[in-house]
Amino acid sequence: MDVRIVFVCVLPVMVSAIRPHLTPFYVKGRVYCDPCRAGFETPLTTYIAGAEVTMECRDRMRGNIVYSKKVKTDSSGSYTIFVDANQANQNCDASLVTSPLRDCREPTPGRDHSRVVLNRFNGIATNDRFVNNLGFMKQKVASACAKILRRYREHDDDGN
Repeated sequence: MDVRIVFVCVLPVMVSAIRPHLTPFYVKGRVYCDPCRAGFETPLTTYIAGAEVTMECRDRMRGNIVYSKKVKTDSSGSYTIFVDANQANQNCDASLVTSPLRDCREPTPGRDHSRVVLNRFNGIATNDRFVNNLGFMKQKVASACAKILRRYREHDDDGN
């Protein structure tokens, strides 16, 4: 009878210790269109519905892809990628694939991918992982951008 009591008491602890490793991560981000070609989001930035984003995790030692998943953004330009395994020994990146907008298809250098940590040994208590927003640029700069960028420069000059 003592064995059964120990089993009943220990089993739930063992299950809860294993369970966090089985819970998926939720990688979340947004894809935007930069009408100013500024390289960052401005008040004129819009978010792109139907843009494709891929999540790839590569083995740190060999560099080969061990996990890959492609998703599309929703009507608000947001996406969530469900990653169903702990990727502790991999480098994982969310990257732009395509934009459905004809005049906003050029990936913004430095904003075309974002690294994300997908392990449970980093102090982050939640399964949600937020990545930097990813951006495409319009081919032609919008006329209202000059005023906005001038405001940024004035603000920057005040700080010097």
